[in-house]
Amino acid sequence: MKKNKPAAAKNKQPSFGKSVGRTTVIGLFAGFFWGSIALVCQLIHFSSVGPSLLFSPFIPRKINQRMLTQFIAIAVICLISVIVALLFQLILSRFKTIWTGIGYGILLWAAVFLGLQHWLPGLPVFFRLGWNTFWTTLCLFMLYGLFIGYSIAFDLNEKPAAANYSKE
Repeated sequence: MKKNKPAAAKNKQPSFGKSVGRTTVIGLFAGFFWGSIALVCQLIHFSSVGPSLLFSPFIPRKINQRMLTQFIAIAVICLISVIVALLFQLILSRFKTIWTGIGYGILLWAAVFLGLQHWLPGLPVFFRLGWNTFWTTLCLFMLYGLFIGYSIAFDLNEKPAAANYSKE
């Protein structure tokens, strides 16, 4: 006769679909929140680049600086953030340290500011970024990676809600 495992042991790991759905929400929120913070940093002149940098290959600079374009860029960043969060979950979620998220943010910063330099004409050359833009964007990307990494790690390690309460 087979013994059935307790219900708590069966529900210990979240289902794949549930974790992908939560990771999608984490990505959407991360894109909205950190994209909005990046816009504020550009508006108060901490950074010379903002969210609408995404559209610089397609839209003239005069139109690219409008607030409507900035808000549309934040919406696009939300969609890109879903992919970024899913990649983190797929590749790096097994590492249980905050440094993984920070390193992921640095890697994303390097991909944008060094790797995509030739395809983003609105992005200044790396050596001409300026200290304010360099440190502000680097810190924003590090916090963005930390947010995604920590949120996904928390979600994957979270106990099921039913296991937190007694049966009384």
